[in-house]
Amino acid sequence: MLSKPLVVDLDGTLLRSDVLIESGFAYLKSAPYRFYKPLLWLLRGGKPALKTQLADATDIDVAALPYDRTVLDWLSAERAAGRSLVLATACSERYAQAISAHLGLFDRTFATDAETNLAAARKRDQLVAEYGEKGFDYVGNSRDDVPVWRSAERAYVVNPDTGVERAARRIGNVERVIDSRPSLLRTFAKALRLHQWLKNLLIFLPLLAAHMLNSPFAVASALLAFFSFGLCASSVYLLNDLLDLEDDRNHPVKCKRPLASGAMPLAWGMALIPVLLAGSFAIALAWLPARFALVLLGYYVLTLAYSTFIKRQVVVDVVTLAGLYTTRIVAGTAAVGAHLTFWLLAFSMFMFLSLALIKRYAEVHAMQARGVTKTRGRDYTVADLPMISSLGTASGYLAVLVLALYIQDARTMSLYREPQVIWLACPLVLYWISRAWVIAHRGGMHDDPIVFAARDRVSLAVVALCGLVFWAAI
Repeated sequence: MLSKPLVVDLDGTLLRSDVLIESGFAYLKSAPYRFYKPLLWLLRGGKPALKTQLADATDIDVAALPYDRTVLDWLSAERAAGRSLVLATACSERYAQAISAHLGLFDRTFATDAETNLAAARKRDQLVAEYGEKGFDYVGNSRDDVPVWRSAERAYVVNPDTGVERAARRIGNVERVIDSRPSLLRTFAKALRLHQWLKNLLIFLPLLAAHMLNSPFAVASALLAFFSFGLCASSVYLLNDLLDLEDDRNHPVKCKRPLASGAMPLAWGMALIPVLLAGSFAIALAWLPARFALVLLGYYVLTLAYSTFIKRQVVVDVVTLAGLYTTRIVAGTAAVGAHLTFWLLAFSMFMFLSLALIKRYAEVHAMQARGVTKTRGRDYTVADLPMISSLGTASGYLAVLVLALYIQDARTMSLYREPQVIWLACPLVLYWISRAWVIAHRGGMHDDPIVFAARDRVSLAVVALCGLVFWAAI
């Protein structure tokens, strides 16, 4: 007989997230200059004070949180069968009540207040006081839930942490185990955005431009720089995703990111950030020139500024994105000891500004198609589309002009036997830029033009032909 109340945990059980971490990053995003205050709240009043203060200082959209659909459907069926449902969570009372009201499933809600952190033994004591020993069934996922399962009639285990299912089964009252988690390897690859490491191939551009492919040391240095930059970029991507949880969940594509969707626990994302960053700088400091480490540090600082502030500033954001692309070329130059030329810098700045503007254009165009007039987390409106297009195409064509002028440079004449052959690359690049903007105007552009180029056969053909042109000029 299943007439006893079914008590449900929130973080990691009903919710594929953690409200404390959610509110912490929401606070950090809204007030980065007051980053120290949560630490003061924790030191003065412990976890109850921290959770309560963060809840008061933030406003999370509970409707957009990543609820576990499998668990929700099961709970809905239990309620439809006449079962009394109770929410018992260690998250703040404010958010627990808001979530309970949004879902409309629970008859009662117990949560952390300013005095008591309702977790582990404290949660067990509260539930035993209300329903008696073995007077309720309990749904949980973590080690904090083990004491509660001991006092429950039946235990339901959802997406358990390592060793938790084994600990629950030792109690002997496990009724059901629900595991709805996606593939771990695939989730990690997506969270680290390994496909975005394509951008780091720009590190090899100075190596090619300086004709240093015949130097094993330079090639090895470029490869190490590639992996160092990749680890650093993945660390930043994770931090950016944690800061943008709510904005991503309201985006038609970004809502599928592992942290936003709950496929990866937020705590894992937090743990990976320093690990990846430490690995990145360990490679840079151990095997690469000091100049590369300084460029890498500059990239990280600029990316932090972009994630916390710059991306909400119209035009400044796309110029910064172009600068971040160009930084990879600067890093490649530092890694292999090549000369950083005016032509390479000018071409990359104009080209990547055009790509950054395509990215914004695609986002605003998609937003317009959904009937939204202003971007969330950005300072663009649908009225800006013509201006974004004008600036982007002009910047792309300026990149082609720089390439044409590069052919006439005296240093170019000394690097190539037939520099005039490089002229053939100009119409190819001109065609690619024009085509990319036409696709963007028609609404067919991926929200990242680099990813689009990597998947588009025509783009790959253009890159191959440009490579052939430069090879023929040598």
